[in-house]
Amino acid sequence: MDLDFSEEQEMLREMVRTLCTEHASIETVRAMEDDPGGYPTEFWKQLAEVEVLGLLIPEEYGGAGMSTLDAAIVYEEFGRTLAPSPHFVSCVLSAGALVLAGSVDQKKEWLPKIAAGDAIFTPAWLEPHNGYGAKGVQMRADTDGESATLSGTKLYVQFASSATRLLVLARSGDGLEDVDLFLVDPNGEGVTLEQQMSLASDTQYNVTLDGARGERIGESGSGWRTWNQVMHEGIILAAAQAIGGAERALEITCEYAAERHQFGKPLAAFQAISHYLADAATHVSGGKTLVLEAAWASSEAKDISRLAPMAKLFACQTYRDLTAMSLQVFGGVGFTIEYDAQLYFRRAKQLQLSWWDTSYLEELVAASVLD
Repeated sequence: MDLDFSEEQEMLREMVRTLCTEHASIETVRAMEDDPGGYPTEFWKQLAEVEVLGLLIPEEYGGAGMSTLDAAIVYEEFGRTLAPSPHFVSCVLSAGALVLAGSVDQKKEWLPKIAAGDAIFTPAWLEPHNGYGAKGVQMRADTDGESATLSGTKLYVQFASSATRLLVLARSGDGLEDVDLFLVDPNGEGVTLEQQMSLASDTQYNVTLDGARGERIGESGSGWRTWNQVMHEGIILAAAQAIGGAERALEITCEYAAERHQFGKPLAAFQAISHYLADAATHVSGGKTLVLEAAWASSEAKDISRLAPMAKLFACQTYRDLTAMSLQVFGGVGFTIEYDAQLYFRRAKQLQLSWWDTSYLEELVAASVLD
């Protein structure tokens, strides 16, 4: 069992870390909070130039054609710096759906643009009072051949104001998984965007569709199968992002515990606090191994139906618990705006709630174990 990365993978890590440091620093993260656009354009441009935007897109469509394991390295670095970008929604989820189910014309038209950063796609998936599964998609599609008319509301749509197209999930029949994927122009007729403030102060929108026109991706009724596969691959990268954030949050906390003195000695000298940090380091190490195993399995085309939800479940719980502990070590002052600890805490909880939450992930793992 070889857990070392290749020289090329280490170079990829160093390149992305440098880009994040130069163009997506903590100061930039703070400046982008609640920004209507939500990401620094120069950072996005630099990611395109080094082919990170096309990381998972096949070479024939202008991408780099790299593996999930390579992408996990990138997402660890995104997590460490809290880098704000629509990479996940556009280059992972939306591009993944196009690769799996898009027509030849759709792939030729959009995948090179996504890889070059000239187009941004984002999923419009969740609905008011509905869940994460196929049953939660209740918006109806009035289909007419390969097109449809869509009406209803979608919540938590990230970077919608910057999107070239929305990837809308809508119901095409009465069966549980009778769901289709549609491309909708967010600037088209019948589309209304309203920015919503979130715990992480990232850029999310309510999207209201009122007779908006959509172009279907894939065969009728195949949308949920496509989305489910894309999500299983995507949540591995969300888990990698969580572990990257947890690692950096642990470093910040250890630095503070070593520097802050109380009763004549550093906080880290107190056994209770040192044990907190030891437990956190153990969980981060275990979570990282689980995430990389899931990423490797995906890269080798192995079954990830259990590993992917396990990875996100454990990584996001570790991230959330570690950052909560961090605020306790900081003595509460870590939650004030001046400190970076609160930035990680808020994003840890947001990531835990997003892209399949704890309850849904536990159901997936339970089904894999028990069924």
